Amino acid sequence: MELVWFKRDLRISDHSPLVAASRHGPIVCLYIYEPELIGAEDFSRRHLLFINDSLRALDTALRKLGARLVIRTGDAVTVMADLHDRLGFKRLRTHQETTNGISYRRDLAVNTWAADTGVEIIEYRQQAVVRRLGRRDGWASQWQNFVASPLVPAPRSLEDGSSQLDCMGIQEPEQFGLADDGLVRRQRGGEPDAKRVLLSFLKDRCSDYMRGLSSPVTAWDACSRISPYLTYGNLSLREVYQRSARRRQELQRRRGPRDHRAQNLNQFNERLAWHCHFIQKLEDEPRIEFENMNRNYDGLREDDFNSGYYKAWITGRTGYPMIDACMRALIATGWINFRMRAMLISFAAYHLWLHWRQPAVHLARMFLDYEPGIHYSQIQMQAGTTGIAAVRIYSPIKQAQDQDPQGEFIRQWLPELAQVPNEFIAEPHKMPPLIQQASDCLIGTHYPAPIVDHQAAYRVARQRMQAVDKTAKYSAESRRGFARHGSRRRQSVKSRRGQVGE
Repeated sequence: MELVWFKRDLRISDHSPLVAASRHGPIVCLYIYEPELIGAEDFSRRHLLFINDSLRALDTALRKLGARLVIRTGDAVTVMADLHDRLGFKRLRTHQETTNGISYRRDLAVNTWAADTGVEIIEYRQQAVVRRLGRRDGWASQWQNFVASPLVPAPRSLEDGSSQLDCMGIQEPEQFGLADDGLVRRQRGGEPDAKRVLLSFLKDRCSDYMRGLSSPVTAWDACSRISPYLTYGNLSLREVYQRSARRRQELQRRRGPRDHRAQNLNQFNERLAWHCHFIQKLEDEPRIEFENMNRNYDGLREDDFNSGYYKAWITGRTGYPMIDACMRALIATGWINFRMRAMLISFAAYHLWLHWRQPAVHLARMFLDYEPGIHYSQIQMQAGTTGIAAVRIYSPIKQAQDQDPQGEFIRQWLPELAQVPNEFIAEPHKMPPLIQQASDCLIGTHYPAPIVDHQAAYRVARQRMQAVDKTAKYSAESRRGFARHGSRRRQSVKSRRGQVGE
């Protein structure tokens, strides 16, 4: 009897623990709803809905092979101990994962229990993340070797060992007290949906990838949209990389003069490397979920947190249409493209001078594809607290003018601005009173005035950051950070920007 513990790997394809266990006789496939994780500050109703989709699809796939998914609720050690008393299994197979601090402590507790009980735990890699990595030298080669390694075919049949166990079934959000979080429409989870979305991208949608990924008008279709499927393991990273590489080669052989799909897929595969590059940072230093990556930035914003600014930011009421439209779109759908994510963080960190931690937790709840390793590394990079990245302050006005010049996206998510002329759509507060009346949009009544002045806030933030950077970026702490986290590959600026949500 062997136990396969599913966590954020909800699929049967390229699933090493499942295949290895199937070769040794009867297996029990287990998923645990863990109240501590579900009740955590970075978890929300939308996450559970996606997980439940994935569990239903996984159970269907397992039943076709002769097994089923056993679902339990509780802390992992208690659940494991109960199943061990009932089944007496001697081996537990699962995937490694690098997520939040709660899951890190959970895994330590399970390993301690297993050692005390005499249960062997075998963990398999599903990302190109390296445990106990000292320095980044040679990491890129390790990544390439992993993603190019052979896929593990799904088992043809399974011998079920769970006949004596009851199954509690899918648990709905209400059973965990998860409140409505504003989600209106979302991607559905599960391996079949994941493969359909990936196929549609590789077949046709990739034709607009590089041209369309920056604008929120075009990114919904131009981006791959596979990020939540990678987060919850509906797709394996290796499968995505290898299917994309094969498609690129196919397109290169018969490329037409205006067919940019092969080139776009090359850029897409580079971004898959950055996916693991950022998760590796959290693996190496779990503290960056809570603390500044570079401690020279401690005290920079902690005492200046303005709760009024924060509330306006999370509700999409800042008076800057591009900020507000992106936040409202994110609340309603669970997704926004990478450039707009960076802009949201930049605005919170610089214009509003909010410490990154609380905005990061809010965005974690909103992002359907929340991947802690990528999330906190990216948040800190955009907030300027790594000491190894340039400060980039996005102008919400320029982003609106560049990425949504006709106001299509803004009007979709801010209907109060529907009649505002294009020339004022990025800065409606500059409309003369008569145009406000004609547009049925009175600033301060129908739509708020800007909560901060863009130019003034930009200058102050730049000055504050420069004052700290003089020390932080040339310190021993910065050198330590680069040795541990800095990339050893020379990449284009575009490649460095586009690693999340695309």
